[in-house]
Order: sequence, then structure tokens, then C-alpha cells
Amino acid sequence: MATDKKKEVDKQIINEDIPLTKFQILRNVFVVSIGFVFLFTSFQSLTNLQSTLNKDEGIGTGGLSIIYGALVVSCMFVPSFVINHIGCKWTIAASMICYILYMAANFHAVWGLIVPASIIIGLGAAPLWSAKCTYLTKTAVWYAKLTGATEDDVINRFFGFFFMVFQTSQIWGNLISSEVFSQRPDDAKNFTVSAEDLTHCGANYDPGRVVNNTNLDRPDITKVYTVCGIYLASATIGFFIIVIFLQNIPVHNVNENEKEKGKFSFHLLVETFKHFWKSPTQKLLVVLTMYSGVEQAFIAGDFTKSYVGCTIGIWNVGFVMICYGVVDAICSFSFGRLVEYIGHIPFFALAFFVHGGTQIALLLWKPQPDPQYIFYIVAGLWGIGDAVIQTQINALYGYLFTDNTEAAFANYRLWESVGFIIAFAWSNFLITYVKLYICLGFLCVGMMLYIVVEVYDRRNKKKGFDLN
Repeated sequence: MATDKKKEVDKQIINEDIPLTKFQILRNVFVVSIGFVFLFTSFQSLTNLQSTLNKDEGIGTGGLSIIYGALVVSCMFVPSFVINHIGCKWTIAASMICYILYMAANFHAVWGLIVPASIIIGLGAAPLWSAKCTYLTKTAVWYAKLTGATEDDVINRFFGFFFMVFQTSQIWGNLISSEVFSQRPDDAKNFTVSAEDLTHCGANYDPGRVVNNTNLDRPDITKVYTVCGIYLASATIGFFIIVIFLQNIPVHNVNENEKEKGKFSFHLLVETFKHFWKSPTQKLLVVLTMYSGVEQAFIAGDFTKSYVGCTIGIWNVGFVMICYGVVDAICSFSFGRLVEYIGHIPFFALAFFVHGGTQIALLLWKPQPDPQYIFYIVAGLWGIGDAVIQTQINALYGYLFTDNTEAAFANYRLWESVGFIIAFAWSNFLITYVKLYICLGFLCVGMMLYIVVEVYDRRNKKKGFDLN
């Protein structure tokens, strides 16, 4: 009896330290997810179109590379400082404004506008994602305490739900672009590609080679303005959803030194790399985290141009990427739920075989306009692998570094951004098959090091060592 009463008292004390109820936690997870859907309905779909819509002088992929270059700098200095000062909610809201400015710059895509807009969005992206990850991780830990579930299970569920909802942004954004850019039957005859030009699509696509392929022609400027206007409105709606409906949460303990947390100094940069340097686990996860950026950049910048746009036209890019988004969303939710029963390893193995097999198939495939369903199959398979990479790496970071989430997720965004930078930087220079070989290399090395992480984690937990 005495023991039971003590447990009840301990539970009551724990619950009093949690500022939100179970319903409020679930409501806020939903609000964050919906806000990100509206924002990335715009950004992800615009990213998918950059390599074809703004291909002149490499403005599209060049701008994307600048975004992730600025994001690397932002990861080093900005997230902890901003989150400490204004909290997770207002960090997310302020960062969304940076994305809105980038949408506006695409109305007139020239270097003079795209470069500063890309730098601004890059600086805002790191605090946006770090605040989101911190918010989900902290609320998941609270929810686990309120329900008696394990922290790892709840973190996986929350991230799985978030990415399920988040990946539907691929559907809505690409549906918008495809409907606006779609060609009518009367116009279809104007978009032809010769048998000779088809041999230079797919793995043989060379961005430096000039071809007379009308499939890659830029759409009418009126349609470009229409798409950019819809995307700008969607991002703005996402901003107001966060401002109006999301509750802010405390990110510090009551006894924390307020003066120290408010400083903007190189100490924050040191903390980010201190976490990297002191954590063997973090070092081992670097290559796999970079692969997350490389594979997303490939599907958005290279598959859409080298395979889809080159072979069946830019107006089909959105439809194919809808398939990618649907599969990604369904798998993100399913994998987030199933991981508590079978663990991380089977899913990472699934990603390895699905992405590895798909990349080998892309190396061998000679794309033709018919049958078109093959493009959708490839996109769906890539979505399965991406669902694992996104949900499981995020959850893995949350599970391994629960005591140092901000620095850990800053590292996550840092190394993922390096992957994006590399992939977008080589986009206008390397032949597609070279990019696929590099992508395969990152996948194989990253997965081998992940296995080491699992072994290291299990051994050290038996010995009671701290992995943070």
C-alpha cells in the first residue's frame, strides 16, 4: 500500500511539471503538422520545379544550393539563440516569413532576387526545423510520462504522424502545378521529343549538352505567375495557422541561468560542434544524415528533370511527384506506428534495399514516353525509402539525444544541408549516372555506419554509458 501511494505521489508530481494536458499535446502536434503542410505545399513543389522552371543560367538549382549553404551557417549560430529567446512557437512563425519572401522572389526569378531570398530562407530554415523537432520531442516526452508509454515509442509515433501529414504537401502542391501547367490535347502535338534526344534522357542526361527538347521549355509566364501566387497564399495561410492556434512551450528548466541562455556568441557554435565532437554516435550518423539531403535533392532536382521532364514533359512532373508524396505520407505514418513493435533496424534495411534497388534500376533504365506508369512506380518506390529515412532518422536523433535535443537536431540539419548543397551544386555539371553512383555510395556507407550505431547503442546501454 505504501509503495502504491508513493508511486501515485510521484506520478502526480511528474504531471504537475507538465504544462499541457494529453489533449493539448495531441492538438498542438496536429497544428504543427498542418502549418507545415501549407508552408511546404509551396516550398517543396517549387523546389521540384526549380531545375526545369528556372533552368536558365542554373538559377533554380543554384538558388537551392545557396539555400542549404546559408542553412549550414544558420545551424551553427541561430537555432538555440532564437529558440531560447522567443520559444519554439514564435521561432517557427518567424522562420515561415523567410519562406514567404522566397515565394515572392520567384515571381521574377533573377539572380539579384533569388540570391538574397535564398540566403534569407536558408537562415530561417535551421531554426524552423530545430524548433519543430524540439517541440515534437519535448511534447512526446511529456505525453509518454502522462500515459506511461516509453519515450521512444511516443517520439516515433509523433514523428510518424507529422511526416505522414507533412508529406501530403507533395500531393497538394504538385497537383496545383500540374493542373496549371498541363497541356491540352490540341497543344500536345507541339511538345515532341526525337528518338535521338530520348537517348540523352535518364541516366545519360547531361545538363551541359544543348538539345532541342521542347519537353523542357519553360511554361507561359502567366501560368508561372499563377502558380507562384497560389504558393505564396498557401505559405501565408501556414504562417497564420501557427500564430493563431499553436501553444508555446517552455524549453528550459526553471533553475536555468537566464542570463547565459540569452547570449548570442560563438559559445553556441562551440556547443554545436562540441556535441558532434564528444558524441561517437553523432559522428557515425553523419554520412546517413548527409544521404537524407542527397536523396531528397536527387528526386526533386534530377529525377524530375533527367527522367520526367526530359521524357514526358514538365507538365507531368507534378503528377509523378504526387505519387511520390502519397506513398511517402502513407509509409511515414505506418512506419512510425510499426517501429515500436519491430524496431528501427528492419526499416533501415527496407530503405537500403528499396533505394539501392531503385537507383540501380535508374542506371539501367532507358526511359520512353510510354508506358508512363513506370515513372510513377519509380517515384512510389523512392517515396517508401524516403519515408524511412525521414521518420526514422528524426526519431533516432530524438531517441539517442533526448538530453541535448537542440544541439543534436542542429547537427541533423547541418549535415543534411551539406548533402543538399553537394547534390544541388553538382546538378548543373555532372551527368545523371555519375550522380546515381555517388548517391549509392552515400547510401551504402551510411547504412554500414548505422549498423555500428545500433551495436554501439546496445553495448553501451548494457554498461550504463551515456551516448549524448
